[in-house]
Amino acid sequence: MRIVQPQERVTGAHRHASGQLFGAMRGLLSVVADSGQWVVPASHCVWMPPHHVHALRSHGPFAGWSVYVDEASCAGLPAAPCVMRVSGLLREAVGRASTWDDGALDARQARVAGVILDEIATSPHESFGLPLPTDPRLLRVARAVLDDLADERGLEALAAWAGVSPRTLARRFTIETGFTPSAWRQRARILRALERLAAGQPVTTIALDLGYDNVSAFIAMFKRVMGVTPGRYGDGSGSGNIGI
Repeated sequence: MRIVQPQERVTGAHRHASGQLFGAMRGLLSVVADSGQWVVPASHCVWMPPHHVHALRSHGPFAGWSVYVDEASCAGLPAAPCVMRVSGLLREAVGRASTWDDGALDARQARVAGVILDEIATSPHESFGLPLPTDPRLLRVARAVLDDLADERGLEALAAWAGVSPRTLARRFTIETGFTPSAWRQRARILRALERLAAGQPVTTIALDLGYDNVSAFIAMFKRVMGVTPGRYGDGSGSGNIGI
């Protein structure tokens, strides 16, 4: 199934008997499950086993995909929600499956479905993404940052806006996410940059849209976190490992 809508997509907490593999074709997704909360870029997807409560929210207009796996076919698949990279093979397979009508699969469709199941079963799980805080005040700050990554408001301004002291915001945010607010925003910018690099956008455009005054500052930050420059990452020579 494919969904494209001009506004953000918000899906409340729910569960279903089937397993679900879902992701975005562009943008960032906030995913909440019974085992945690993450921010996931379009380069990755989420596997949600049957009967696990989950919810999601896109940041900005939504374009995404989803495939469902009947409960009987989930026996050999991960038993806990997880994040995995969308390989080229998986991307093509779910792209094909998202065009199918409901009903029994024919032989050709069954073979494609088998590829999807194999990819879910064998793809390595990744800690890629950002943990979200659970405190409502902190979560409000995190979502505001995600909605406008070019926003340069500092700790004190964000704390005043959220109705919490700067000291409490800094301390609780670090406890709940493992990152200071500034480091968390930096990682969120990296996620968005990776998505846009994959789409072939120029490094200068990405840097300015993410709030950097000059491209050199963005390149330095990117290399510090990723180990390679945006240009080398974009041409496929980077390792793709991110310390989050």
